[in-house]
Amino acid sequence: MRGSIAMLTLIVLLILPGCVTQTVPVGTQGGEETVQDGEVCNGLAVLCSRPYSDVTFPETHNAFSTHEDGIYYPAANHQTGLSAQWGAGMRAFMIDTHYETRGDERRETVRLCHGDDDRGFSPCTYGNVDAETWLSELNNLMEDSPRDVVTLLVENYVQADHLKAVFEASGLYEKLLFHPMNSPWPTLGEMIDDGTPLVVFWEQSEDINHPWIHDFLTHSWTTNFAEDDTEDMNCDPLRGDPVQAVYHMNNWLSGPLGLSDPSRGEEANNVDFLVERATECWNQHGKRPTFIAVDWWEDGDVVAAALAINQMNLENSILT
Repeated sequence: MRGSIAMLTLIVLLILPGCVTQTVPVGTQGGEETVQDGEVCNGLAVLCSRPYSDVTFPETHNAFSTHEDGIYYPAANHQTGLSAQWGAGMRAFMIDTHYETRGDERRETVRLCHGDDDRGFSPCTYGNVDAETWLSELNNLMEDSPRDVVTLLVENYVQADHLKAVFEASGLYEKLLFHPMNSPWPTLGEMIDDGTPLVVFWEQSEDINHPWIHDFLTHSWTTNFAEDDTEDMNCDPLRGDPVQAVYHMNNWLSGPLGLSDPSRGEEANNVDFLVERATECWNQHGKRPTFIAVDWWEDGDVVAAALAINQMNLENSILT
């Protein structure tokens, strides 16, 4: 049933007038304001006047944990790194920040590593990426694409001051948006025009000394993750505040020992499946998923799925 509904959804998107937003609209589309000719945000003109909370971004889970970056399975989550992800259209990234050696807490040793410290040693043992280098590359990519809004979700294990220092050194700090709790999210166009096209969340409590880092569990929420089968995936909130408009639709499968399963990336990231599941979540919660987070992004096409969701209006969804 899911596959047939998703295929019909894509057909509706492609052939029915009013379901697909023109890349550069010539008039008002779906109640959203007309933008200047040629002006786009994250690849679509209609997104410029749409709030951040009403846009779907394709997202890579553990974006740095790739074979290309020297982190290999079972610690890896992708084959290729940031440059390839960005080139394909990914605009949201989950990263983990650690000290390279546990107990050596210096700003210079902040790394991107997959895992936690529960085993008594730093997960950087399995491979690591220099945090400043990776974030600097992201900054360069954003400089070259000034009409794109980007999001980072940080699983953080370093001091907040050190995290800030790394963002400052990379050039990203000056691009950060500060979003007051429970206030309306700005539109993508406003964020871009204001020079604040970067949103950062982390998976820990709010820090009054660092209001630029938004507490993921109070500003947003997430679905379950790492199910055994796609049939087990649903849209029910797992963590966070489901009242919030921003949420992650986690979408990767668990393999041996609970690790990410590289053999089923094509299944999990199938465009028809992603569009249908995202539409189900939209109908259940009255808001499109803000993020579709995947492993093995090279398989399937999460970018195409996000594009389809961004071009849909809820009233045109065949599931309503």
